[in-house]
Parts: sequence; C-alpha cells; structure tokens
Amino acid sequence: MTSANAATVEPYAALAVHRDTLDRASRSAQVATIIRNNILAGHFRPGARLSEPDICEALKVSRNTVREAFRTLIEERLVTHELNRGVFVRVPAITDIAEVYKCRRIVECAALRDYPRTTPDLTEVAAALECADRYAAENDWAGVGTADVDFHRAITALNNSSLLDSLMAGVWNELRLIFHVVEDANAFHLPYLHRNHEILTTLTRGDSTTAATMLADYLADAESQIRTAYTRITTPQ
Repeated sequence: MTSANAATVEPYAALAVHRDTLDRASRSAQVATIIRNNILAGHFRPGARLSEPDICEALKVSRNTVREAFRTLIEERLVTHELNRGVFVRVPAITDIAEVYKCRRIVECAALRDYPRTTPDLTEVAAALECADRYAAENDWAGVGTADVDFHRAITALNNSSLLDSLMAGVWNELRLIFHVVEDANAFHLPYLHRNHEILTTLTRGDSTTAATMLADYLADAESQIRTAYTRITTPQ
C-alpha cells in the first residue's frame, strides 16, 4: 500500500475497532440524560448522594454504564466524585454564583441592548413567561424556576447566535443548581416573575436600552439575594 493510500484508509480502519462500543456509549448517554434531567428538576438536590446500585436497579443498567454517565455529568459540573464516599450532586460555591451572574450580565444585557437589530421576534420570550405564570398559579415554584431559566434562555437567543446558545448551556444548568439551594422558592421567584413582565413590556414598547438597564439591576439584586441565602445556609449555627 502506498503512503497516499495508507493515509486514506487507515484512519477509517482505526474507527472501525470502536463500533462495538457504540450501543454502550449511547446507553450511557441516555442514562446521563435521565439523571441530568432529574437533577435539574430538583428530584436530586444539591448535596444529595447518588447511589450507584439504586440507579442500576431503577434503570436496569450495568455499573459500568452508570459510571460512564457519572463521568459525563462530572464534566458538566453537575456532580462531583468524593474519594471513598461516592458521587454527589454538586453544591455551587459563592464563587460559582459570581461567575454565573457575570456571564448573564454580559450576554443577556447585550441581547436586550441590540434588540431588534438581531432577532426581532419575542414569541419565545413571551411563551416562557406565560409558562412561568401558569406554574405560579399552581403554586409550583420549582416549575417557575425552570420557566424563569427558559425566559432568560430566550432572551439570550435574541443574540441570534447558535454558538453563544451552546456556550450558555452550562450556565443555565449551573443556575438551576443555584436555584435549588434557595430554601424559600416562593419568596425568591415571585418578585422576579413580576420584573420579568416589566422587562418584556418595556422591550415590546421598543425601549431596549431601558430594558437592558432593568435587567442589569434585576441580575444584581438576584445575585445579592442568592449570596445572602448561601451565607445563611453555609454559616455554622
């Protein structure tokens, strides 16, 4: 075989040796998705231990599959592994809160300032807010938190950048974890739900500069409130 032919064939031959792992990899990805969704929904709260045997039994999968799923979730910063103790849902630190809100201020406020020069359609933003209202009416504050993230995800999407949307995915997951640490979800989310309405109304009127300023104030207040809640939770009594 000539060197030119080798360059053409050998990379694909190298890929072929991995084909038997495809089903297993897909299975571990599915398990990771299931666990991820349950963490983000608050069924496994920050600090909770994830029992490998119990997950294996619940999903009827092998320990290797669960461990591969755990590795994916560790990379996503949703869980941590503690030597001789096991795997736990990650508890975001104060420094994580600062990083999340710094990213949000940069990305979301830019989306509002540039509206409507980017994506002049507020349909998804309004739909997320309507969903939050429905959850609030049902007194489902975990649902309100999820819809709140969707509202701000839709604001980010006004930047009209799929790459930016992808980069922000980890930020939204981190925010969901942060929300789950806040003890009184009703008291926390309700004022911000009202402020979301005010931001959307201002944006709909075409005053994007004021909407961006309102959001910056909103994010500063939310960060301060969450920092206070964290300090209260983590300070020894």
